[in-house]
Amino acid sequence: MERDFCCGHAALVGPPNAGKSTLLNNLLEHKLSIVTPKPQTTRKKITGIYHDDRCQIIFLDTPGIMNPFQELHRSMLKTTRQTLNEADVIIALIPASSKTDGYDRDFTRMLFKEWLHDIQKPVIAVLNKADLLNQETADEILEHIRNTWKPQAALAVSALEGTGTDMLLKTLRPCLPLDAPLHPEDILSTAPERFFVSEIIREKVFLFYAEEIPYATEVVIDEFREQHAGDPSKKDVIRSSIIVERESQKHILIGKKGSALKKLGTAARKDIEKLLDRPVFLELFVKVRPGWRKKKALLKSYGYDTDGR
Repeated sequence: MERDFCCGHAALVGPPNAGKSTLLNNLLEHKLSIVTPKPQTTRKKITGIYHDDRCQIIFLDTPGIMNPFQELHRSMLKTTRQTLNEADVIIALIPASSKTDGYDRDFTRMLFKEWLHDIQKPVIAVLNKADLLNQETADEILEHIRNTWKPQAALAVSALEGTGTDMLLKTLRPCLPLDAPLHPEDILSTAPERFFVSEIIREKVFLFYAEEIPYATEVVIDEFREQHAGDPSKKDVIRSSIIVERESQKHILIGKKGSALKKLGTAARKDIEKLLDRPVFLELFVKVRPGWRKKKALLKSYGYDTDGR
């Protein structure tokens, strides 16, 4: 290990659908964080650990910054604020757009003025989805961001295409403390397997269902029983509840004669087996908990932080 080895935490913040999770997965060269075309897919902080021979970067993927309409949103925003405090460096992700003037100036102003104005740590502005823009437009946007908000650095990437990520890593290294690695080289996250199993199931809900169903849904792992260790021929047993707010949503999730839920379960099981590298038996249940997104007690039982603000 080099004497100038660095290690630290880098928080990814930005609006919903900015590409934070796609960027994390690209940096790690591994699908760790679930990704869907719908906004507000990420609800909790997700830790992803990048290793090379010069540094260890603990990336912290956060829920998107939006206007809160219910208790669930307020908990998600609290997670994002707490993550800003934990990080050594902030990656402010600003999605490019082929519409208007190439990006959302209003959101960028709000991000820097309301969320990052008193952050006493390096902020790197990253214009994501730069593949949607020509080089001249991207350069103009970056120059405006540099002159207006004075970040430590400003650069363009395409998380989807994987361009610009090497430069991002190079820019991050000097912002991290000189320190030994905090985690072994063979792990990608500190989160337990059951967390990623629940995320995979929730991802399938986002992908397979439309309108309000994904946003009214939470996934809880009721049982996670590992059986492969004693007998490799046995499957791990995973039982999970999909929580919805109304009976009508339950009927849609299950589908005619259970066909929709069976399709979801099959797709989720395949991805879970790929994640765990072993066979599993997955059983899904659908439960109705009216107004769960507004109830602190239920949110807390589902792993959200609802204490204070």
